[in-house]
Amino acid sequence: MTPTLVRQHLPHAGATPRVDLCARARDWSEIQERMLVPLYEAVYERLDVGPGTRLLGLGCGSGLALVMAASRGAAVTGVEPSCPERLALARQRLLPEARDTRARAETRLVDGSPRDAADAETPAYTLVTAFEPIGCLAGDSEGLGEALAAATPLAERGAAVVLAGWGPPERCATSSVLRVATKLADPLRSTGSWRPALRDDLEEVAQRAGLRPDGSGRVACPFGYADVDSAVRGLLSTGLFDSAIAATDQVQVDKELTEALHPHLRPDGTVWMPNVFRYLIARVP
Repeated sequence: MTPTLVRQHLPHAGATPRVDLCARARDWSEIQERMLVPLYEAVYERLDVGPGTRLLGLGCGSGLALVMAASRGAAVTGVEPSCPERLALARQRLLPEARDTRARAETRLVDGSPRDAADAETPAYTLVTAFEPIGCLAGDSEGLGEALAAATPLAERGAAVVLAGWGPPERCATSSVLRVATKLADPLRSTGSWRPALRDDLEEVAQRAGLRPDGSGRVACPFGYADVDSAVRGLLSTGLFDSAIAATDQVQVDKELTEALHPHLRPDGTVWMPNVFRYLIARVP
């Protein structure tokens, strides 16, 4: 995914099965999160992210996008409202990188909503990112809208707000695999079923948030895995299959997910799924 919100991590939906949340977070940070690196790089390059950037990352997950921004010299704040296990990994990644006092002061990680990142002593943000791709689950934009409503008052006028989403299903090989989640979670269809991405998903979210669109782009983000087991673990770490697990069981989901990956298995045992993701740059009025 999503990926979203490939919630920067992909959105969880439906009933939450009993899983090892720490192992799930490690699988996300070690296997899945890197799939969106081309998206992060494209956005940062286009917006010239650097020492003058004050970035607020919504749904920062385990912090890879923040690490990349900080390596360019940006002051970064990450907000993670739903997965403290991922946030703990982000702290391990980011805080050791902030070696001097100034860098530590400019690196913040917040367990909660954007409102919890509000600080009268912190300058307004020049960039807000929501890298958790939407357009994959029915209703996955609602939570993003709430986060934007809380975040945009913290940004300066004219600040860029970046939204990300899945590209057209015909350009995303992973779409066929994600359909497994909908098939197995049919009894919970109303709570986060897969749906094809729509062309104007991002624009509609920006409009509802009162933002002004100011450019967009598409980025190739192939999902590549060392083997089928890594692919299954990575995809499960997104949370997109949680409703399916709750409706059936872990064994059934693992079996059908493995079968769905077979068309993407290469002779050397690796798994490769080409995908295209969209991003929208909007401006705070």
